Amino acid sequence: MPGIWIYSEDSAVARQLLTAGQELKQTMQQPLNVITLYADDAPSFVQAGADKVCVLKGNNPWPESYAAAITALLQAEQASVLLVGATMRGKDLAAKVAAGLKTGLVTDALSVQFANDIIETTRLMYGGLAVRTEAVALPALVTIPPRTFAEAPASAGQGEVVTVEVANDDARITISNVCPIVRQGADISTASRVVCVGRGLAKQEDMSMVEQLAAAAGAEIGCTRGISEDYHWLPNDRYIGISGQKVKPELYIGLGISGQVQHVVGIRDSKVIVAIDTNEKAPIFEAADYGIVGDMYEVVPLLTAALQKK
Repeated sequence: MPGIWIYSEDSAVARQLLTAGQELKQTMQQPLNVITLYADDAPSFVQAGADKVCVLKGNNPWPESYAAAITALLQAEQASVLLVGATMRGKDLAAKVAAGLKTGLVTDALSVQFANDIIETTRLMYGGLAVRTEAVALPALVTIPPRTFAEAPASAGQGEVVTVEVANDDARITISNVCPIVRQGADISTASRVVCVGRGLAKQEDMSMVEQLAAAAGAEIGCTRGISEDYHWLPNDRYIGISGQKVKPELYIGLGISGQVQHVVGIRDSKVIVAIDTNEKAPIFEAADYGIVGDMYEVVPLLTAALQKK
């Protein structure tokens, strides 16, 4: 029967998508279902509101190999909507499934709603300068970036869990070696507080001043593209911006950052933005909740000292 389906190879992202799915379930009056590759995580999806969880079981362990199986399952179930986590693997799989179903695909949606028998979505365009509304007919596929929605709260769910045997062998491609990315420090994309530094920092030795503020605020350190890619003062996984990390902290503190749109796109979902810069006309102040026009070399030590007293 028609229904709303959720998929991500990352179970935490799948639980976030269940929040968006619950809203569609209320308006579309259709069941909410989850496709997963991990049987151990199935109960958590039921507790988060899934009416049915399909655990796909195949011989190939790689998520990319399940595109054909997911396409066949959605066709058999007459799915109305598939929400996919917009991870690298999720985007790859969503494109294959959309081609298999011969249906429309909207990528990186920030909102999803059902109206007038179509799915309406919004997403950023032109580096965050505009928000575009797109409509796609049913059946519709939509990818949603991680952390766009909070995880659906757990409750005493009554959904069912079924295991589906699938044939996902493909001898044309073999993986001989996997080299994981080595990250330095915590993942700033999940940090609740972030101190971000820009080209206003005169020299690398002054990074200790930033580290002291971050320690006092209980924050992780991020940076603009210039600091990581041009100066190499911080690893690339600390770069925040349109082609870098997207953060959604409770508190963001920007130091010596002008605030070009490419950077603001990466911080726009922060709950509180504090900016410190010498240029009172810097674009960062338009995005900031609180702004201090001043020299970061004077302001930051005072702010650090004040936080250390608490």
